[in-house]
Amino acid sequence: MCPSQRIPLGSQAPSHPVQEAVINFRRCPTEMRLLLRKRWESMAKGLVLGTLLTSCLLLLYSYVVPPLHAGLASTTSEASAPCSPDPHRDKPEATAATPAANGSRTGAGGCHPRRDIVFMKTHKTASSTLLNILFRFGQKHGLKFAFPNGRNDFHYPSFFARSLVQDYRPGACFNIICNHMRFHYDEVRGLVPPGAVFITVIRDPARLFESSFHYFGAVVPLTWKLSGGDKLAEFLRDPDRYYDPSGYNAHYLRNLLFFDLGYDSGLDPGSPRVREHILEVERRFQLVLLQEYFDESLVLLRHLLCWELEDVLYFKLNARRDSPEPRLSGELYRRATAWNRLDALLYRHFNASFWRKVDAFGRQRMEREVADLRRANERMRRICIDGGQAVDAASIQDSALQPWQPLGVKSILGYNLKKSISRQHEQLCRRMLTPEIQYLTDLGANLWVTNLLKLLRDFLRW
Repeated sequence: MCPSQRIPLGSQAPSHPVQEAVINFRRCPTEMRLLLRKRWESMAKGLVLGTLLTSCLLLLYSYVVPPLHAGLASTTSEASAPCSPDPHRDKPEATAATPAANGSRTGAGGCHPRRDIVFMKTHKTASSTLLNILFRFGQKHGLKFAFPNGRNDFHYPSFFARSLVQDYRPGACFNIICNHMRFHYDEVRGLVPPGAVFITVIRDPARLFESSFHYFGAVVPLTWKLSGGDKLAEFLRDPDRYYDPSGYNAHYLRNLLFFDLGYDSGLDPGSPRVREHILEVERRFQLVLLQEYFDESLVLLRHLLCWELEDVLYFKLNARRDSPEPRLSGELYRRATAWNRLDALLYRHFNASFWRKVDAFGRQRMEREVADLRRANERMRRICIDGGQAVDAASIQDSALQPWQPLGVKSILGYNLKKSISRQHEQLCRRMLTPEIQYLTDLGANLWVTNLLKLLRDFLRW
């Protein structure tokens, strides 16, 4: 009611809200009309904003999540044509100029640093750490990256197409391709000069499945109907009950390595095509790294590429905080391996070929070089990292070092840079600690879709 008007003494106050509203409206028509008008305007604004937000989300969804096709993508019209490398750009690599001038060197065996590299970035395999190594090398030597356009991946899970590359023009040539994609060999090889080195990294399929399940579970609807505290264990007890190969994002939960490499992850393990695909990977990739033997893998990679030790120094990036659920063991480990049978066959093949490469390199020599790498990494850890170890997202002080988090939970660890670092090491320390999204931005990638999604996630507190 109007503050200037009071209910007379002896009068009975209205006993019902509607009755009170009617009395107030009669006594204070102007004030009540203004109040009602403000309420209606507030509701209208909320409705308009809600509609706009929903429309933006739907538009973003249609752009970010392309349709998934099991078959191989069709190639672009110039798919068979090689790129046209700039002869002036490649000239320093062919000369014995000083490292300060162009980063080239002549190794003990007369090798020159390899600068044309395709890294098939698989999921949940320490690939973000290797990505950082490639970013640093390319930035140090002024190399040309093939970046995605708008996002930090090449429209995954669709097959890669060269038209997805930022600022692509027919005949364009790049030095390094290294972002997430679903591999399409013919499309990729047309973007790099002949003789480019193809590498990838794989992991024990049961461990990869466990990591993928926890990281991507929130965006795989078929997991939402799982109950109990250990959804992973429940899924593995009867995966066919929950798994639908045509379900949204279902590819994250079975034979993810096979899928990322561009093959049908639903093949019968007994099909001869499985063996053909594995041998095809062997022909196309000069080195398949093993996540479980990452340091040994980097030693082999360094010699394959004829790089310096500093070029392959690293800190572990995009690592997940230990899950409250117990790690797979015993029967669940065997079930996870059997569920990812195609990946298990792939891993078995390249685990064997990896150790043949180590034998050819020399076991004692490998031990010495791994020790050198670990000492150098430990030295950089003491120089660069505040507290000497990774911390939870909430403890990261610099937003430029904050890693991308999975939906619903901040489980990815990051680092704090020491406040006082010598000028000699400051730049290298920051680059080694910079997460993928921020580093891509620093290198000039246009990530407007990823950045918009981050703003929406921050606003909605996803």
